Order: sequence, then C-alpha cells, then structure tokens
Amino acid sequence: MKLIQNRRTFLSGLSAIGGAGLLNVRPSSAAGEPALETTTLGQWVGGAYCWASIYLAGELLRADGFTDIQYVEGDTHIDNSKWLSAGLIDFDMNMPSMHIRSIDAGVPVKVLIGVHSGCFELIGNDSVRSIRDLRGKRVGGGSVESHPHILTALMANYVGLDPMHDIEWVEGEQAPMQMFIDGKVDAYMAGPPELQILHARKIGHTIVNNGTDRPWSQYFCCMVAGNADYVSRYPVATKRVLRAILKSADLCASDPSLAAQQLVDRGFLPNYDEALGTLNGAQHDKWRVFDAEDSVRFYALRMQETGMIKSSPQQILANGTDWRFLEELKRELKA
Repeated sequence: MKLIQNRRTFLSGLSAIGGAGLLNVRPSSAAGEPALETTTLGQWVGGAYCWASIYLAGELLRADGFTDIQYVEGDTHIDNSKWLSAGLIDFDMNMPSMHIRSIDAGVPVKVLIGVHSGCFELIGNDSVRSIRDLRGKRVGGGSVESHPHILTALMANYVGLDPMHDIEWVEGEQAPMQMFIDGKVDAYMAGPPELQILHARKIGHTIVNNGTDRPWSQYFCCMVAGNADYVSRYPVATKRVLRAILKSADLCASDPSLAAQQLVDRGFLPNYDEALGTLNGAQHDKWRVFDAEDSVRFYALRMQETGMIKSSPQQILANGTDWRFLEELKRELKA
C-alpha cells in the first residue's frame, strides 16, 4: 500500500476550474450549500480501468473545496476493508460482494451508491461452453479471497454447481490471464484491460458477460462505500464526493473518448485504447436506472446461499447501507 501524491491526481489534466466546467457543475459553495466539514479526502485506487469515475472526480472535488485529496494505491483484487475501518481511506469502489463480505465481518462501512455494470467476463477455452461446463474443470481467478473468484463461484452456484467440490480452483504465481493463455486453466474471470487484450488476440471466448447476460447484467458490478465514521461526521462532504463520482460517471457514459483521454493524460491509466474499450463496455449510465438496494440484496442472497456470509440480506442492508445521499442526488441530478 502506498499514498500517491496529489500531483498525480491532476497530472497533465485540466485545471480544477476547467474540469468542473467540463462536467457542467459549479462549486457547491456558490450554490448556497453548507460549508464542508472537512477538506480532506482519502480514496483507494489500484489501476482498475473500470474505476474511471473515481479518478475523474478529482477535478470536481477540488472545485468543490477539497484541498487534500489523497489516493491509496494497492492491488485491485485485495480485501481493503482494513483500510476503510482504520481510516486510511474514506471511500472505496468495489464489487458488491466485497462490500458485503466486509459488512458481514463487522467492518464499519456503508454502501452508498451504485455506479455501473459490465466489468467482467467469464472467459473459457473450447472445452467450456457454459457455466455448467465448469464441472471438473480448472478455473483460475486470482486468490480465493479475490472478487473474480467470488463472482465465478456465485455464478457456478447459481446454476446448481457446488463451487467448492465441482471446480478445481487453480492459484499460481502467474497472472490468471497468462495461465489461461498457457493452457494451465480452462476458464477464468477476466476484467479490463485483460478483456480487450484477449478479444484483440482472439484468445478464448466469452461464457458470461456481466454487462449483458442475466441475471448478472441487472445489477451493479461496482458500488461505492464509505467509512461509516466519515459518512456520519461529514454528511456534506460525503454528498459532494458522491456527486462528483456520479457526474464523472455521466461523462464516461456520454463521451467515453474524452474520458479515456483524460484518464491517460492525468496519469491514472497507461493505455488510451484499453481505457476507451473499458468505458465502452462498462455501462456508466446505469446509476440512473438500477436499484442500488436491490443489487446489494441480490448479491447478499447469493453469498448467503453459498455460505460465504452468515448475515441475511436484511441484516446486510440494515447494518451496511445508507441510501439517503443517493436519493438526494437522484433528485438533484434528475435521475
């Protein structure tokens, strides 16, 4: 884990005022809103291409009065609940399953908004044509604690497989994509930019796309959670953070080419074509359509069925969600 200096947030990008103009929003202080309770903000990044809205939100946050914006960098597949609970980060974008697991473990976090769908595809070789074909197959997905593994297991369980006994899970020192290319696994859950690389090289085929295939396509694949103490103590700041993320999501949906270029120019992502391919696949307009509570309920039920969590969906929702900001922002942004 390491802190990225603020200068990276705005590297070679627009000025704070220019970024705010680009996203069609003015500083909240000029709109007669309450003053920020804090001007400090910590967020987690890990080079994930589908987290564009968090990266791009920096300009809006600066325009909105935040003066100390820090990004904590780490592996995109790790469990970062300890960072949230310790206050090392204040907000985190992650899969619903990862947030739910944290809530079930008693980590003081609140899921606040859903952002988009369509990050992952289950990729298989010629021996795997459906999820049921995973029975007896070698499946890679990172560590058993990672969200690609969890999502694959949930999909398998949904069609009647026993993820623990019917699938041979393969972990190794190599990256899952390379293991798939080398024939060491028959399938694995791929996310961007691996998807773009595999498709371009015509390696493997898509078994399930969580952006187009039901039921997974009907729910958020990335949601934002906040440290419960930060959310409780700083409601004004929390709302502005979430608004900046959703405004940035609107840009990703309406002008993905511009958003992709900004991500590269500001130093968050290295490759424009892969960034653009990710934004074209991830559906950033879904925050206006999907029911965030329903997404948490769906994943919590699936995880309870597989024994991944002990809490019921109702307990997860009661203990780990707060939708008041989302309802306000939907009215304000006319969702």
